[in-house]
Amino acid sequence: MHTTQRIATSSLFALSALFSWAAHAQTVSIQDAWVRATVPQQKATGAFMKITAPQAMKLVGVRTPVAPIAEIHEMKLEDNVMRMRPAGALELPAGKAVELKPGGYHVMLMDLPKEVKAGETVPLQLVLEASDGKRQTVDVQAPVRAVNAPAGAAPAHGASHAGHGAHQH
Repeated sequence: MHTTQRIATSSLFALSALFSWAAHAQTVSIQDAWVRATVPQQKATGAFMKITAPQAMKLVGVRTPVAPIAEIHEMKLEDNVMRMRPAGALELPAGKAVELKPGGYHVMLMDLPKEVKAGETVPLQLVLEASDGKRQTVDVQAPVRAVNAPAGAAPAHGASHAGHGAHQH
């Protein structure tokens, strides 16, 4: 193979790998993200959304600048008592929307240093892991809804959206 052919072949391979990665990184869909507002002195709240991954993945972590602790939690009825506990990773089956909602799986934002007010937006960074162990992050801007807003209420500023900056780690 001539040097020119090797360079062209190498360039095409690198370019196809880049496009493959970009397509993979942009495919997770986040819909209806929102955070429940808090009242003064309240130190925790929940974040909710629908996540759809094109291939089987796991939600393995969440980060946000508004809370030092962000964990995936599950609420479950056990012996007629509703219990909440950390869930660890959350399975995201291929092509199936997984809803994080009040009374089920959700993200807990804990040790809040200040009140989270309706009308604000909370940046969340979701950490997802594919079956091959590769991780990517998806940035989400979640509007804050009033404390007494029902789970299905429309966000204050229109639809929430995931950022276009999914990153692989």
